Amino acid sequence: MNLEAFVLGCGGMMPLPYRHLTSVLIRREGDLFLFDGGEGTQVSLKRLNLKWKKINAIFVSHTHADHVTGLPGILMLSSQVDRTEPLYIYGPPKIAEYIETSRKVLDMYINYPIVVKEITEPGIVHSGEDFYIRAFPLKHTKTCVGYTLEELDRPGEFNPQKAMELGVPCGPLFSKLQHGECVEATDGSIVKPEQVMGPKRSGRKISYVTDTMYLPSIAKEVQGSDLLFCEGMFEKAFEDQAAEKKHMTSTQAAQIAKDAEVDKMALIHYSPRYTDFELKVLLDEAKEVFPNTILSKDRMSFEIPNKD
Repeated sequence: MNLEAFVLGCGGMMPLPYRHLTSVLIRREGDLFLFDGGEGTQVSLKRLNLKWKKINAIFVSHTHADHVTGLPGILMLSSQVDRTEPLYIYGPPKIAEYIETSRKVLDMYINYPIVVKEITEPGIVHSGEDFYIRAFPLKHTKTCVGYTLEELDRPGEFNPQKAMELGVPCGPLFSKLQHGECVEATDGSIVKPEQVMGPKRSGRKISYVTDTMYLPSIAKEVQGSDLLFCEGMFEKAFEDQAAEKKHMTSTQAAQIAKDAEVDKMALIHYSPRYTDFELKVLLDEAKEVFPNTILSKDRMSFEIPNKD
């Protein structure tokens, strides 16, 4: 099953000619999940040829303008096609008021259900058959949450040779064993799935953390992520300013990645004080702590393969 992430924008505070505001789209087979929606989100969706009308749910970190001003356009755009499935929108308190007020003031024509759910405590906010999306608290100048998309463990590999040795003929009984059912062998004995299945294989995990000051607790929430999107808004020289504005330096983001033992970290949500060329200082400082760090850029994509 394919799992991909697309950076629709990587900037913070204000859009720049070469940098849209922060937004990440995760595609998991037929499901599309949008995390934040700053200005320019629709532009990147179009340039990447992503099927925006397939977006199942939107996850908002907080209601500062640079994370939500692209959402009204997304809502209105979705009314240009026949859509019957509901669009779920999750976020901290005030997100419902923002969506409702935008709909009224802009006199939006909406021809599909919009379900807004405000997050008041950490935990699972959205789930499917074999995955879930969990929210956890961050610390910013207003209520803010981070998110992780986590897959459930996959069954171990099936050993057909072992099954036949135990008297299970090739055919439908193989499928039952692979789906966790016991079956009867040709000699009347019962064969259990654990006799022919290898150990469970871990699922994948993507984490999204932006607009927060450094908190050691974040590492626990994003532990073991295959990919961590984490804000690194400033360089070390501006650590005091970052703390005052409740943001992080790239070094602090790297410390979280290191403590959480993630596979890869993509820095995101940069201060507009940095040109793309000047972002190198953020990268260099982060890599001193966590070498497998990259700078996310608008319309960059990531494919997250299964580890086993």
